[in-house]
Amino acid sequence: MATATSTPTTDRLSSYNPATGEVVGTVAVHTPAEVDAAVARARVAAQAWGALSFEARGEELTAFRKAIAAHADELAELLHRENGKPELEAYVEVMMALGHVQHAAARAESAMAPKKVSAGMLANFRATISYHPLGVVGVIGPWNYPLYTPMGSIAYALAAGNAVVFKPSELTPLVAVKLAEIAAKTFALPNLLQVVTGAGATGAALAKSAVNKIAFTGSAGTGKRVMMAAAERLTPVLLELGGKDPMIVADDADLEKAAEACVYGALTNAGQACISVERVYVADAVHDRFVDEVVKQVRALKVGGDDGDLGAMTSTAQVAIVKDHLEDAIAKGAKVLTGGPGAISGNYIQPTVLTEVDHRMKVMSDETFGPVIPIKRVDSLDEAVKLANDSTYGLGSTVFAGKAARSIAARLRAGMTSVNSVMGFAGIPSLPFGGIGDSGFGRIHGDEGIREFTRVKSTAEQVMSIPMNMMSFRQPKDMTKRLKGMIKQLYGDGVIAKAGDLFRRLR
Repeated sequence: MATATSTPTTDRLSSYNPATGEVVGTVAVHTPAEVDAAVARARVAAQAWGALSFEARGEELTAFRKAIAAHADELAELLHRENGKPELEAYVEVMMALGHVQHAAARAESAMAPKKVSAGMLANFRATISYHPLGVVGVIGPWNYPLYTPMGSIAYALAAGNAVVFKPSELTPLVAVKLAEIAAKTFALPNLLQVVTGAGATGAALAKSAVNKIAFTGSAGTGKRVMMAAAERLTPVLLELGGKDPMIVADDADLEKAAEACVYGALTNAGQACISVERVYVADAVHDRFVDEVVKQVRALKVGGDDGDLGAMTSTAQVAIVKDHLEDAIAKGAKVLTGGPGAISGNYIQPTVLTEVDHRMKVMSDETFGPVIPIKRVDSLDEAVKLANDSTYGLGSTVFAGKAARSIAARLRAGMTSVNSVMGFAGIPSLPFGGIGDSGFGRIHGDEGIREFTRVKSTAEQVMSIPMNMMSFRQPKDMTKRLKGMIKQLYGDGVIAKAGDLFRRLR
C-alpha cells in the first residue's frame, strides 16, 4: 500500500478534505509516553475482557456493532470528507466493517475451541491444542480504507479476548476517533478500544511499546520499519502490505463481465486499494474486443461530486506517484486510450487505460495505487501466468476464463484469487485475507484471523500408566533392544504396527 504524508502542528494534527483542501478537523498528537499509558490501560482492560465467556464478549460486540450501525451516517460522512471517496463507497465501507464485527463475534468460540490431536506412539496421553488471548494488540491502520481495513484486525482481536490500541493514518484520524467514542459509550469495560493519533512518531511508539502483537497495514517500506521497531521487544507482527495484483482474461471468458470486473477492480476507491487490479493480461484472440469494452465502460464513469463514481485521491503525494508512472509508461511506448498525465487536476485523476505496456515500465512492476488500467496482450495462458507471477508482491489476483479458470487460479503466486469475479475474497468474512512476498505475512479475517490474535498452547495429559515409561531413567536392562524393535516396526521396512499394539507386546 502506498505511503502518504501529512503536516502536523506542534501539538495538533489537522485532517484535510482532499477534494477541497479544507480542514475537516484536528486531533491530538500523542507522545510516546501517552502511547505507553494507553497500552498500560489496555493491559488492565484485557485482563478482565479475556476472562469473560465467549457469550459475554459476543453480547458486548453485538452491542458495539449496533452502535456503529446507528452512527453509519456520521461515519460515512467522515469517510467521504476525510478520505475523499464518494458517498456510496463510504457506505459500502461502513457495511463491510460491520460485517466483520458480526462475523468475528459469531465465530470466535468455534475458532478458538480446543482441539484434540493424535498422541502418536504415546498412546497413553491425551494431546490438546488450545488458543488463548494475547493481551493487548496494537493496530496501525491505513488511509485508503480507514474503517474497514483496521476493523479486520480490531474486531478479530477483540473477539479473541484482547484489548486494542489503534493508531490510524495521519491523513484519516477523525474516523478512528469517532470509532473510539462509540466504543467508549458501548463497552462496559473502559479502555477496551483506544485510539492514539499522530504521525510516524506515534506509530513508531506503538510498535516499540509493550503490546503483545502489532497488526500493520501500509507500504512495504513502512512495514519493514514497523517490524524493526517491534523487534526490540520481540513483538510479533502481522503485516498486510502492498500489491500489484494481476488479472488474467482467457479467450473463452465472458468479455463484458470481465471488462466490468476489471473497471471496478482497478478504479474503485480511485484505485487506492491494496487489492486493486493493477495489471491485466488478455489473450490475443480477444484483446481488442476486451479493450474496446473497457474503454467504453471507463468513459461512462463520472469523476468528482457527491454522486461520482471516482472521488479525489486522498494523498497529494500519491498523485505524484501515479503521474510519474504514467509519464514513464508513455516514454517507454505505452499507448493512452483514456485519461493520461494531462488529465490530472489537483487531487482528481481521470481514469486512464493503457495498452502496449510491458514489464520495463513502473506501471507494470511498482504499486501504482491510482485509477490506471494497463492492459497487455499475451499469446498464451502460460505466458499470462508467467507474467502475473513476475512480481515481488503476492496479494490478490483475478482470473476470468471458462474451463481452465480453476487451474489458472491454482498456478498464481498470490495469497488470494477471485475467479470470474473481482475482489470476491475481500467480501467473504470467512476467507482469510493476506499475501506473500512483499505483500506481507499473517492473515486477517476468517477463523485464521481470529487465531492470529491468540497464543497457541499445547497440553500433553497422561491418562493412564503403562509399564514402559519413556519419561524415566528407571528402564529395564533390555530397553535398547526393545527400542530397536520399535524403530523397525514403526518406521522401518517391516510391518507397521499401531502404537497400542506395540505397547502391549513390550509389556
